[in-house]
Amino acid sequence: MPLLLGFALGLSGCDSDRPKLEPGQPAPAFSAEVLDGRQLQVPQNLAGQVLAIRFWADWCAFCETEMQDIEKVYQELKPKGLEVLAVNVGQDRETARRFVERLGISYPTLLDPDSATARAYGTIGLPTTFFVDRQGRVQSKILGESDAAMFRQVLAPLL
Repeated sequence: MPLLLGFALGLSGCDSDRPKLEPGQPAPAFSAEVLDGRQLQVPQNLAGQVLAIRFWADWCAFCETEMQDIEKVYQELKPKGLEVLAVNVGQDRETARRFVERLGISYPTLLDPDSATARAYGTIGLPTTFFVDRQGRVQSKILGESDAAMFRQVLAPLL
């Protein structure tokens, strides 16, 4: 894992066109289709909530276990104002649907078939999760694998 993270971080220096989101900056707004067919405007439709915006794909080695861990945190913290958005990067609706249904994921899955949203956030590897406070500002990011304990730790001061 550290080797992969180092490789991904090294790539970030080679792509100067990607935005570098710093803590305190407004989260880039985007519109995306949810698996159920709704359009979601982020962060506008979720104003006042803490967001965990997670970029993933079904081929990602760490995404399956991590998404199941996040489901537990989501169920626990949703009543406190947490919304998790699983943004599928570069895959079709059916691939994303099969994956989240198999895992029993209940948080919204958004489609990013052309990876435009991932690029707007400066995503350089999967999984990547951005944490956005109630005011719509990026507060932190996790690049690579994490677990339920790490999610709780990052979310605690935001909730």
